[in-house]
Order: sequence, then structure tokens, then C-alpha cells
Amino acid sequence: LSDSKESKQIFSSSTLKKPTFDVWHWEHNEMLSCLEYMYHDLGLVKEFNMNPITLKRWLLGIQENYRINPFHNFRHCFCVSQMMYGMIHLCNLQEKLTLTDLGILMTAAVCHDLDHPGYNNTYQINARTELAVRYNDISPLENHHCAVAFQILSLPECNIFANVDPEAFKQIRQAIITLILATDMARHGEILDSFKHKVDNFDFTNEEHVTCLKMVLIKCCDISNEVRPTEVAEPWVDCLLEEYFIQSDREKSEGLPVAPFMDRDKVTKPTAQIGFIKFVLIPMFETVMKLFPQIEEIMVQPLRDSRDHYEELKQIDDAMTEVNTLTAHSHSLLKEI
Repeated sequence: LSDSKESKQIFSSSTLKKPTFDVWHWEHNEMLSCLEYMYHDLGLVKEFNMNPITLKRWLLGIQENYRINPFHNFRHCFCVSQMMYGMIHLCNLQEKLTLTDLGILMTAAVCHDLDHPGYNNTYQINARTELAVRYNDISPLENHHCAVAFQILSLPECNIFANVDPEAFKQIRQAIITLILATDMARHGEILDSFKHKVDNFDFTNEEHVTCLKMVLIKCCDISNEVRPTEVAEPWVDCLLEEYFIQSDREKSEGLPVAPFMDRDKVTKPTAQIGFIKFVLIPMFETVMKLFPQIEEIMVQPLRDSRDHYEELKQIDDAMTEVNTLTAHSHSLLKEI
């Protein structure tokens, strides 16, 4: 890590461990330094006997394999990884899980959207893209993210697990694949239901329970933007909508089905967010809260506040729409007179 003022600033007062960390403030090289710091700080470099230079090269290889999409880019990868690092600390996972588990969580977070093309699985399948054909319409993107992750790790100069024995590597590989595949939102209901059945009698010595928890943790981090302060979270909504609109414009031009939540003529920021926060985010985080009550104040309350914020915005939007409708109506009446 460089001794620059910036890097000292980044790591000062444990801000990096908190959801309030401003992810917009940093250049790519600074985000790389943060990720490197996390691996050292969690004891993963020691645990896996990583060559520190290999860690640097691996992270650089990761960054180079994220595309310049409005949303699914290296900054999103950093957000998800930083939230995972924060949750590990907040939920005291060092005491509940093994260092191998923490390494799996962090590495899956870092790799989870590698080489994302900016068009979702629905597009891949409907457009019969190369990825959809290769993966037989089964989570084409997530399968691709995994494949790219292990292509990078297969380069000797980037293999952070080079000093792990082959049997252990097999298990680490399988676990990372399981977590990245769990980020397909098409499986959201199934994964959350499975966790709900375990959470009331959760057993940290039960491998199936722990795997399910890890799947839910990466899911939480992947869609955690709304946990962050409004000024950090809100630009991400614009980024996601921009990516959606690029996709739906292309779908229209190619004569493919268009999802209403992606259609620039149908969606508004408040409507897009309210449903997602109320029916996806809050239920999932409240389920995790049963196991880790300490997340309520720091992660769940901001979600409730964000829901309220967007509901207020929607009321203003609706009122404006009504005024515009009435104005248009009165203009047409005047014309008739």
C-alpha cells in the first residue's frame, strides 16, 4: 500500500468498514488499494499463504475484466466487496465462520460480475446470444462471471490460491461458484425461502446452513446500494436505469419483449425503487436481522428511510401528474369554448 495521504485518508477511523463509506470518492487505483488492504486486514493473505505481489496482480486482472458499463462496472464490484467487508465486521463473522469461509465470501464478491456485458439474462436468452447458447439458458451471465474468475486465477502470476493444497482448492472453487451463481435474481425467492427455514434454528456447525447463509450474504451485498446514504445510493439508481434503458431500446429495435421496469416510457425512479425496497430488500435484510440483530440500526433502518424517501417523491410525482392532466384538460375545454 502506498503511504500517500489519500490511502491514509481511506483507511482512517475504520470508515472502510462502514456502509457510510463514500464509494464515489475514489479512483480505480485507490479502490484496488482498499481491496488489497481488506485481504491483509482479514488475515486472508496469511491464511492462504498468498504472495502479496500476486494479490496485487490478481486485483489488477480483476479490474481489467470489468467493462465500462453504466452500472455493472468495477465500482459496483468494489461496492459489493466493501459491503461484504463491512458485514463481516458488523456481524462478527470472524468468530462464527472459518477464515476459508471469509476468503470465499470476499473473493466471490470481488468476482461476482466479471465481464458483465450490460445486458441481463432475459436479454441473453431472448436474443439467443453466444452466452445463452453456451450455458443452455441457465444463468448465462453468472456462469460466465465464474468462468472468467477462474480463467484469471488459472494464470500463475494471478493465482492467489497457488499455495493452497489441491483438495482445499477444489472446495474453495466449488464454494465460490455456488456463491456467484446465487446472485442470479431469478433464484431470489428459492434462496431466501431456504434461509428462512433455517434461520430460527441456525447451526453454524451445519455446513448446509453455513452455505445458505453465505449465499444470502452475497445477495445482500450485491443489491445493498440502498443501505448507503442517499447521496451515495441515488446516483446508482440513475446508473442502473441508464443500463436498463440501453437494453430496452435495443430490445425494441430487435423486436424482443421489453420488461416494463426497464422501459423508459413506463418507469420512474420512485416506482422502480419502492417495490424493490419493500418487497425484495427489506424482507431479505429483516430475515438476516434475526441472526444478526446488530444490522438493524446500521443496515435495515436506512432501507426503511429510503423507502419513505421514495414514497414521498412518488407522492410529489403523482401530484405533478395530476396538475399537468388537469391543466391539459382545462386547455382543451378553453379551445372548445
